[in-house]
Order: sequence, then structure tokens, then C-alpha cells
Amino acid sequence: MAALSAPSAYSPAVDRLAPPSIFHEPWWLDLATGGRWAMARVMHGNQVLGEMPYYLARKGVWRVSPLPPLTRTLGPVIRPMGLDAAHELRHRLRVTSQLIEQLPAVDSFFQVFDCHVQDAVAFALHGFTVSARYTFQVGAPSTATDVWDRMHSKTRNAIRNASRTLKVQPFDAPSQFLQFYESNLASRSRSNAYGSDAMSALLHATLERRAGRLIGAYDSGGLVGAIGLVWDRHTMYYLLSSRAARAHSGAISLLLWTAIQDAIERKLTFDFDGFAGASGFNFLNGFGGTLRQRLGVERLSTGYALAQTLKRRIVDGPRPVFMPNL
Repeated sequence: MAALSAPSAYSPAVDRLAPPSIFHEPWWLDLATGGRWAMARVMHGNQVLGEMPYYLARKGVWRVSPLPPLTRTLGPVIRPMGLDAAHELRHRLRVTSQLIEQLPAVDSFFQVFDCHVQDAVAFALHGFTVSARYTFQVGAPSTATDVWDRMHSKTRNAIRNASRTLKVQPFDAPSQFLQFYESNLASRSRSNAYGSDAMSALLHATLERRAGRLIGAYDSGGLVGAIGLVWDRHTMYYLLSSRAARAHSGAISLLLWTAIQDAIERKLTFDFDGFAGASGFNFLNGFGGTLRQRLGVERLSTGYALAQTLKRRIVDGPRPVFMPNL
């Protein structure tokens, strides 16, 4: 990778390719990274052939380029040329290779690609490790009846039972959601892994742009569960959730069912945003969605790889079957 001392300034004057997800949007990346992101770009004259955003950060002594906070997927965006399959593949490989050559010299580079991004082979050819992650999606077009019929009976029962005692309604302001989220973390002696400031800024921005929604579940004693949703032109993403210890066991299921119906009305695909292990898989599988693959690319320096191996063996213990996206 070519050395780069700091992210180069992003120029909004250059016409961009259509971003495949909300997470590729400059305003999202500005807020998620505090402005510490840059764009690799391949041009042909005045035409953009390919783009790839990336984030630079520090992890102790290491210089890393992970996914930014609350950013589920990234990856390259390549302009299609309308060629036959063989020539189109060569075009995509050539442009993606030129993007890879512009990436910074870091100890760890890691991105998970949006389901619409299938350009991992060029990364494999440049020495990156390519791995598979998975998410469930309820595709558009769907009907609420179809989705309900595909659900596992246990999931339907959880939703029915929760709906008898819980009321679902949107939050008046992001601050209410954030307070609930932080208080539930504190009750479990945990801190906000995404960063409170970045989360607050992103939630406010998505609501202001009408690209997100926060909904809560309330019982007679008040708020017991909440989820955060964001969307772009084709997909609604399940971004965040929080649940009080006293909440009905079906509170999050009820909120997700509400979100799925909202996505259907908006003619959007609903993305459950992956899972980290068997329990998460079993929970999400109950909603009857389609399993979709996300490709991840990673490259580590020798020193960083060794340090991570020692940390896992000494501190972390065995790794889960599916690693989380963040």
C-alpha cells in the first residue's frame, strides 16, 4: 500500500458515483469519523470510474483502517461500462486494483462490503484475506402477510404476546433514545463502544434528513425497549437496539416487526445487519428473511497479526463462529 500521512481532503466538487448504501455518504462518514476519512478515486478524463472511502485511526501503537463507528459496510464503487461479462470483469478488476494501490500503509485494514458490492476478488489477488459474513434480509417487494407466514411460530408468538402489553411509538427526540441506550449500558457496567458523540451526531443527522427512525416499546411503567433504523434508496438497516432488564422478552421482536412493516410500506429491503454467533442467528432466522452474504477484506502487518494472535490466546479466549462486523 502507498504511504499516506493523513486522509486527503474530500472534494464534493467531483461528481460521485451513486453510493450503494447510506454508509458511503460523505455526511455519514464525516460524522462517524470526525472527518478522518479519505477517498481513493480512479478517473478517466472527467469521468469517475471508481471510488472507495476509508477511515484512518489509531489503536494503541497501531495505525489502522477499520470500519468507522456505526458504519456497517463500505467497499469500492465501480462504474459499470455496459460491456460483455468478460470485458466488464476486466474493467472492474483494473479499476479496483488502482483503488487498492491508493490505500494507505496501515497495520490493519478491514472492511465489510455491502451486499451490492461484489469486487472482493481484486483484493484477494493483492494479498488480502477475503471472508464471508452473513445477514438476513426481507427483500422488496414483499407483503406483510407473506413475511408473517414465513416467520417461525415462536417468533410470531413472541410478537403477539408482546403486543398485548406493550405500546410502540416513535421517540420525540434522539436524546431520549440516547439516554435510554446509555442507561442500559451503565446498568450492565458497560460503555458505549461506538462513542456517544458520534452516535448522537449520526442519529440527529439521519432524522433531520428523513433517513432514519427511532421507535420504542412502552409498558405501564414506561420505556422498556428501543431500536434505531436508517435507510437509503433501497435498504432499511436495523442499526441499534437496547432493552431494559425488566422488558418483555418479545419487546425487540415486536419492534423489529414494526420496522419490517415500515420497510415494506416504503418498498425497501429490510436488512437485519448480521449476527455474531448461533444465538443471534437463531433469533434473526425466526423472522423468515433470506440469508445474504457480505464479503469482508482484511490485511494485517506481521507485527499486528502476531499481537492479535497472542491477545486472543491469552486474553480473549476462543473466537465465535461468525465475527461481528464492527
